[in-house]
Amino acid sequence: MEASLTPLPARSVVLSLMLGSHPDRWTPARLAAAAPVFGIAPATLRVALSRAVAAGDLRRDGGDYVLGERLARRQRHQDEAVEDAESGWGGGWDGAWEMAVVTVTGRSGAERAALRETLAEHRLAELREGVWTRPANLRRPASYAGDPVLTTFRSTPTGDPAALAADLWDLAGWAATGRRLVATLTDAEEPALRLAAAAALVRHLAEDPLLPASLLPESWPGAELRAAYAAYVAELNALLATL
Repeated sequence: MEASLTPLPARSVVLSLMLGSHPDRWTPARLAAAAPVFGIAPATLRVALSRAVAAGDLRRDGGDYVLGERLARRQRHQDEAVEDAESGWGGGWDGAWEMAVVTVTGRSGAERAALRETLAEHRLAELREGVWTRPANLRRPASYAGDPVLTTFRSTPTGDPAALAADLWDLAGWAATGRRLVATLTDAEEPALRLAAAAALVRHLAEDPLLPASLLPESWPGAELRAAYAAYVAELNALLATL
């Protein structure tokens, strides 16, 4: 599987390292020390950093680099799946579902797209056009509820909630892809390739709907994927500590 991997571009390497860092603050010297590990030349790093700042992906703060607003939001979404995945799972779920219904028409395409992105970031799925839902098992605030174009409430399905979840999310597909990504990370050896595999894995984890355990298929690999990613992060931190 390693043969199908290619190293990330320099800008993606920088952003991947910072998205996985807590705090997300890197000095220029630390970035310069890390770059050669992933095959990035100094001049290439400078160009990548300049373009990342110009695009708003990074910003300068006291001479250091930190994530821009959009990527900071992405990091929080990623962390929910990687670190806090089991908050509110299991016996704490009372069977209720979150629902958001779009009640305002005539919005621009950009406004509709932005709302869809917000609801997807909150891990809701579209039951039908303008109707979004998910199990109410997550402890994160439903900040989308303040949007004036939405009516939000909680409800309980009359049918089988596991069947509804299977209709809303491709759980079997997510599980199969996740297992392949873990195998790819396991097979990769070079630091640049391992980072590329880990970046793909964490992106996949960010798409986990984080459903209650009672709604998941048997042999759900979520814990396996998180353990593989956590092991890689520990390995990466150990490597970076030697620089």
